[in-house]
Amino acid sequence: MNTIGPETDSEDELPPSWEERVSPEGHVYYLNHQTKSTQWTHPRTNKMKRVTGDLPFGWEKKVEDDGKILFINKEKNIQSFTDPRLAFAQEEAGHTVRQKFDSSSTAISVLHGKDLTGKVALITGSNCGIGLETAKSLAFYGCEIIFACRNREATLKVISDITEERKGNCKLKFIQVDLASIRSCVKFCEEVKQQYQHIDYLILNAGLFGIPHTLTEDGIEAIFQVCHLSHFFIVNNLSNLLNHFSRVIVVSSESHRFANLPKKGLTREHLSVSNCKYWAMMAYNNAKLCNVLYACELGRKWQSRGISVFALHPGNMVSTKLQRNYWFYRLLFFLVRPFTKSLQQAAATTVYCATAQELTGLTGIYFNNCYICEPSKLSQDENLAKELWNLSEKMIGEIMEKYGN
Repeated sequence: MNTIGPETDSEDELPPSWEERVSPEGHVYYLNHQTKSTQWTHPRTNKMKRVTGDLPFGWEKKVEDDGKILFINKEKNIQSFTDPRLAFAQEEAGHTVRQKFDSSSTAISVLHGKDLTGKVALITGSNCGIGLETAKSLAFYGCEIIFACRNREATLKVISDITEERKGNCKLKFIQVDLASIRSCVKFCEEVKQQYQHIDYLILNAGLFGIPHTLTEDGIEAIFQVCHLSHFFIVNNLSNLLNHFSRVIVVSSESHRFANLPKKGLTREHLSVSNCKYWAMMAYNNAKLCNVLYACELGRKWQSRGISVFALHPGNMVSTKLQRNYWFYRLLFFLVRPFTKSLQQAAATTVYCATAQELTGLTGIYFNNCYICEPSKLSQDENLAKELWNLSEKMIGEIMEKYGN
């Protein structure tokens, strides 16, 4: 049987170069000084631990100027960067996520009592609709927001409005990106990496719906590229800004249940269909299925990094600008508006997936109405998810080669 590091009398003993630390919420995490990586699970036992309660008698906590936390016992003249509660850490008996919110919950109610000061959220498509409501809600609780949007004028207007409403007490940044252009995504990622050291919430919210068959400048069907392929590129390129505290949130849809992608033998033609086989609704369904498949596969690939990846459905036919491209959908969304979620309710599941402490250590899960929901059987197919990943990498590689990168 393979073991990590030398044999030891205690399976709970850490291998060389590993160190235990405690998050502000009491979750134990593990730092590997050799690889500079972190994870929530013990490197030997693969179990999670948690500390509870106050510091032991005689100990106090001090935050130094550089942000490091120092623990001091004045009576014994001891100083340590190790939380003394680690001696009493308990293994978590498994995750039981209790439902605290539902379809009527709002983003603000989900965030009640939280302090997101120091957190950074990058949200695509955040200048209108659910993305804007998500950004506003997180900003109101202290989170710094990167507005990743195409329309400069519209985005600067909403940033101005939020700043005025908050009387300047918020950190909001616009970095332009056109998800219909990989060249634009390259430039966007470079700007983000130049300006930020970390991202806590990477929220893939932008989407496209109800348009005629359209090819992007990269020669890819527009709905697929905007909803999936460009997000795939951005996450991979910003990977180094994410750590075990980070979460990737993929806004999908219940429409993924009506997709018609094959179980095996996935090809470029299935994802970026020709005009003769195109139907806007099915293109959207397939793109949303790609969102769930991608979230599950990314969760598996990054599980050892401790990064949580979740996909979600925000709500049925919520009144946003998603339907603006076709009069029939505008009319339909208008007629059902009294029976659908408000934008605050639609943003609740995204905010919950990004900030809920009870989801720490979980990954690759689909949510609806702020709770775990089983996605379609097709979206749970690991082979199909791997095929999508490999094909997405190939398509990105071809585009980059075409532009000489």
